[in-house]
Amino acid sequence: MEKNSVKAYQEFSEERFTKRIIYKKGETTAFVLNFMPGQQLPVHKHPGTEVYLYVVTGTGTFIVDGQETPVSEADLVHVGGDEELAFNNNGSEPVSLYVVLSKVPSEQYAKNTIIKRKGSKVAALFALMA
Repeated sequence: MEKNSVKAYQEFSEERFTKRIIYKKGETTAFVLNFMPGQQLPVHKHPGTEVYLYVVTGTGTFIVDGQETPVSEADLVHVGGDEELAFNNNGSEPVSLYVVLSKVPSEQYAKNTIIKRKGSKVAALFALMA
C-alpha cells in the first residue's frame, strides 16, 4: 500500500499550469494538475485511455468535444480517450484537479463485485477467479 496527500502535489506557478505525478503503475497514471486563475489546459485527447478527473479545489470549465461544462470542488468528470478535452480556470481562485488515466485490461475488471457468504467463509466472487 502507498499513501499520499494531494496537498503535497498542489504546486502552483504564475507562468503556466503545473502537473505533478503521484503514481505511475503499469498502464495507470495518477497526477494533479494545478491552475492559477486564467490558466488553461489546451485541447487534447488520450486515445485508448479512460480519463477520470476530480476537482479538489476551485471552479472552472471543462470543454469536452466543444461542449462547456462548469465544475466546482468535489465534482467528478469522466472523459473517453477519443473525446477532445480542455480545461479553463475561469474562476478567481487556484484550481487543483486529481486525474487518473487508466486502461482497463479486461471488461472483467470493470464489473461490480458480488459478495456471498458460504458457511463460515466470506468469498468475493470475481469473474477472473471463478
